[in-house]
Amino acid sequence: MAEAKSLGVVGSGQMGSGIAQLGAMHGLHVWLLDTDPTALYRANKSISSSLQRFVSKGQISQAACTEALGRLEYTSNIDELRSADFIVEAIVESEDVKKKLFIELDKITKSSAILASNTSSISITRLASATSRPRQVIGMHFMNPPPIMKLVEIVRGADTSDETFHATKALAERFHKTIICSQDYSGFIVNRILMPMINEAFFTLYTGVATKEDIDTGMKLGTNHPMGPLELADFIGLDVCLSVMKVLHAGLGDNKYAPCPLLVQYVDAGHVGRKCGVGVYDYRKESEPIKASPRL
Repeated sequence: MAEAKSLGVVGSGQMGSGIAQLGAMHGLHVWLLDTDPTALYRANKSISSSLQRFVSKGQISQAACTEALGRLEYTSNIDELRSADFIVEAIVESEDVKKKLFIELDKITKSSAILASNTSSISITRLASATSRPRQVIGMHFMNPPPIMKLVEIVRGADTSDETFHATKALAERFHKTIICSQDYSGFIVNRILMPMINEAFFTLYTGVATKEDIDTGMKLGTNHPMGPLELADFIGLDVCLSVMKVLHAGLGDNKYAPCPLLVQYVDAGHVGRKCGVGVYDYRKESEPIKASPRL
C-alpha cells in the first residue's frame, strides 16, 4: 500500500483539530470536516495558535508553520474527502453515530482509502461491519492533545488486513509517535485501566471519603501522576468518561465498571469539564454567575 499523501479528519474538536494539525505538520494535505462552521472557525484559530507556540519554542520554523497552515482545508462538505488516502474520524463517542458516518464515508471515498476511528473504547469490528471494506477499517486512538502526546494506540478489528495495519503504523511513525497495539476489546489498553480509576475517584468523592482537592493531590503527590483523576476527567470531558464507562460496563459485563452516579449527574447537568467551563472544578471567570455544582 502506497504512503498516504492526503488525510481527511472528521470532527473539529480538540482531538480532530489536533490530528489535522499533525497531518499538516508532517507533509500531508489535510481536509478537516465538521458540519458546524463555528466549530471549524474555532479549530482554525486553535491550530494556528498551537503552531505559533511550536514556533516560539523553536520546535519548528516560521516557514514550516506557514507551510503547514497552507496544507489545511476546512470544510462542511463530506464530498471533499473523496480523494483522501486516509481518513480518521474523531466525532462523538457513540457507536450509532460513528456507524452512520462510516456508512457515508464508505460510499463516497475511493476504494483504496483506509477508514480509521479515533474511538477510545468502541469495537472496531462492529464499526467495520457497517462498511463494505472491513479489511480497511482500523482503530487509531490518539491521546489528548494529539500534537503533544507521544502515544498512539492501534486496534485491529476482526477483519483488518495486514496492509491496513502497516499503513496505519507507518502514518503514526511519520507523526513520531510511539505505538502500542491492542486487541479489539472494550476500552482497549489505556482506557481499560484509566477510566475505572477515574470512576473510582468519583465514587471516592460521592461517598464523602475526601474533597476533590485532596483526592487529586493524593494521586499527584502519592503516585506521581501529573494530574489528579478528577482534574484529568475535566480535561478529557466528563461526557466522554461516562460514554467509555458505559461501553466498558456493557462490553465486559462486570458491575465494577458501572458508572458512578455522581459522574452521571454531572453530565446530566451539562457540567462536562473544561470545554464548557465547569465540571468537577469551575473554570469560568469570577465575573460570570456561579451555578450550584451537582450533588447527590
